[in-house]
Amino acid sequence: MSDTKSGDDKTLSVTPKKTLTLKRPGMEQSTVRQNFSHGRTKAVVVETKKRKFSLPGDKPEPAAAPVSVFTPKPTVAAAPVVQEAPKAPPPPPPVERSGMVLNELSRGEMEARRRALEGSKVREVEDRQRAQEEAKRRAEDEERRKREREESARRQAEEEARLQTEAESRRRAEEEARRRAPLAAELATVDDDEDVKPKRTGAGAPVRRPVTPEVARPAKPTKGEEDRRRGKLTLNTALSDEDARARSLSSMRRRQEKFKRAMHNEPREKVMREVILPETITIQELAQRMSERAVDVVKFFMKQGQIMKPGDVIDADTAELVATEFGHTVRRVAESDIEEGLFNIADNAEDLVSRPPVVTIMGHVDHGKTSLLDAIRSANVVSGEAGGITQHIGAYQVEKNGQKITFIDTPGHAAFTAMRARGAQATDIAVLVVAADDSVMPQTIESISHAKAAGVPIIVAINKIDKHDADPQKVRSELLRHEVFVESMGGEVLDVEVSATKGTNLDKLLEAILLQAEILDLKANPDRTAEGVVIEAQLDKGRGPVATVLVQTGTLMPGDILVAGNEWGRVRALVNDRGEHVKEAPPAMPVEVLGLQGTPQAGDRFAVVNNEARAREITEYRQRLAREKAVAKHAGQRGSLEQMMSQLQTSGLKEFPLVIKGDVQGSIEAINAALDKLGTDEVRARIVHAGAGAITESDVSLAETSGAAIIGFNVRANVQARAAAAAAGIEIRYYSIIYNLVDDVKAALSGLLSPERRETFIGNAEILEIFDITKVGKIAGCRVTEGKVERGAGVRLIRDNVVIHEGTLKTLKRFKDEVSEVPGGQECGMAFQNYEDMRVGDVIECFRVEMVTRTL
Repeated sequence: MSDTKSGDDKTLSVTPKKTLTLKRPGMEQSTVRQNFSHGRTKAVVVETKKRKFSLPGDKPEPAAAPVSVFTPKPTVAAAPVVQEAPKAPPPPPPVERSGMVLNELSRGEMEARRRALEGSKVREVEDRQRAQEEAKRRAEDEERRKREREESARRQAEEEARLQTEAESRRRAEEEARRRAPLAAELATVDDDEDVKPKRTGAGAPVRRPVTPEVARPAKPTKGEEDRRRGKLTLNTALSDEDARARSLSSMRRRQEKFKRAMHNEPREKVMREVILPETITIQELAQRMSERAVDVVKFFMKQGQIMKPGDVIDADTAELVATEFGHTVRRVAESDIEEGLFNIADNAEDLVSRPPVVTIMGHVDHGKTSLLDAIRSANVVSGEAGGITQHIGAYQVEKNGQKITFIDTPGHAAFTAMRARGAQATDIAVLVVAADDSVMPQTIESISHAKAAGVPIIVAINKIDKHDADPQKVRSELLRHEVFVESMGGEVLDVEVSATKGTNLDKLLEAILLQAEILDLKANPDRTAEGVVIEAQLDKGRGPVATVLVQTGTLMPGDILVAGNEWGRVRALVNDRGEHVKEAPPAMPVEVLGLQGTPQAGDRFAVVNNEARAREITEYRQRLAREKAVAKHAGQRGSLEQMMSQLQTSGLKEFPLVIKGDVQGSIEAINAALDKLGTDEVRARIVHAGAGAITESDVSLAETSGAAIIGFNVRANVQARAAAAAAGIEIRYYSIIYNLVDDVKAALSGLLSPERRETFIGNAEILEIFDITKVGKIAGCRVTEGKVERGAGVRLIRDNVVIHEGTLKTLKRFKDEVSEVPGGQECGMAFQNYEDMRVGDVIECFRVEMVTRTL
């Protein structure tokens, strides 16, 4: 290669030298010049070789498609030489193919290309299969590695738990050693000079101190960058499997159980639960309490033919059937269960101690009840309190021989009966006051009836013996007529002759009360929450609602949360019968309670609860019941004779309670005798109370308590009694003719009798032929042989004089027409309701059933 330069025009001529190459056989070369921008050109050597396309098993073909291979050849242009950087060349421009002649492809080359294309398709299928196998193998490897990671995580968690247990045991051992080290050092000998200084004698001798061995404390590790960021989630930790957060043992166990169930397709074991059912419940709530899906419960209803939604409300009976069908047990609860555990809590026998008796004084008006109460009370208080400074609260306590007696001042019988009506048995002993100069009167008889209904013992106090016309023996004789047998007449009822004005024999009356209490052996548990009954209640302008209560069991203290009837409150103060504030009220002590939210009713029971929330729930429930009861009273009277008859029929009772008041005692005896004759073995009239005189408010209270009807014979009710009867929904019937009274009671008793079933024969028919009709069933072609056949009557199918079926007719036809009856001698078609086993020769008996009302 040589370079030449001439004059100012610098030219560079390049003489190509023959390059030394190793030529391959079957290859042709040619040169092609390429033109670039800026006048640059490049000579490119084009090599053309023949390539054969062959498939496995094919013979080699001599012909091959020419393939051009471009080899660039260095050339120098007139422009300055620019050395290119060793980087990827740009895409080559179109090549000038000067002097090249492209020959047409031969048939052999086309065949070779076709075979090559088919071979490529076969290789693609094989590659796809290999790719699928490879993906499957990778998935299996990934699953295997996943299981290995889970197993290693489980082992690591177990190892950590073991190490933690060992560390805890070591820490406890170190603490024990540290605690025992001072004692060991004190007891150890101190001969070592290194531990103890030389001994000195005298005042300057040093005090020997035991050497406490040092316990090696573990060095606190310093946190590095890796430790500081160990618990933080970063991109690297999330992508790498090395620092993956370990799962808990419970999570791993649940996952393994789920995987096993999925592998073996094992059903989950059904858990049987105790389902608590209220009075009404939605399907969704029922499903949640059973741990079932609401869809399954809805499907169950659909199978039963009912289309229900999860939000629909069902009653407790239906919910119990559903829960039982799903295999669960049921515990029914009612809304009234909120009061469970409020009253009648059982006490242990060893906790019971004696308590004072509670005495109620009853009797006729002007027989000296109030005077006797004042005499007993004034005789047992100090003289300084006798001047009227004491506060009368309706109940008080007196003391006799070191024993206390509680007296309840009940005006009439209203409070006494109200207590019984609300289930509160507050009285232990009833003192019946009878005037010796007036003997037994109507209200005296009422008092006896009330005391006997309450089941309390009676002590008769014959008052006013200081009067000149007093006749105590007459009182004792008249008491025999009312089944009150005193001791002096051979009975068991104690009787004491007293004088309230003179103060005679008051001590004997108190001793009789204490004797009766000793026989009753009255006990209560003072060390528990208080229960009792409300005697009186009023709204005081200065103090608010004030309730006089009698504590029956437990001890009532200020601060207790009290529930009394429909009201509740926190006890602010307790006031006794002398107006003194007390810190506690033991059993059988009457006190005034301040702090209630409202005024309760006389006779309401009270109890102490734990918190205000429960007190509020109980009172809201009782107030709601009271409102519903009031609405029911306005809707219809509860105590009418007709409704009472229907109630007695449904409840199955066979007694008809009555409260009868007449003008004279003779009329009362005649009515009692007539009603006794009406009684049978099934029904009878039970007379709760019968007496002479007008119908009073106490009669209405007694009728309300015992659920009886009130009958007045030639008497009327006073204004208070009418108001009380209207409020309680009790009907009062008035009569002036005894026969009308007996007829009405007889009709009421007849309503208690169950009706009689009477059967009447109508006719017989013989089956001649059986027809099987599509979509209808079997039809019996019959001839009426006796009487007639009616549609709607009862029928029996008789075969060989044996009743095979008893039911009703589904159809009765004469030819093609539906008829109501077929007379004897004619033919007809009959079909039974839900029965088709009929045969030729059977006899069909037709009968009519009638329910006949029975009468006395």
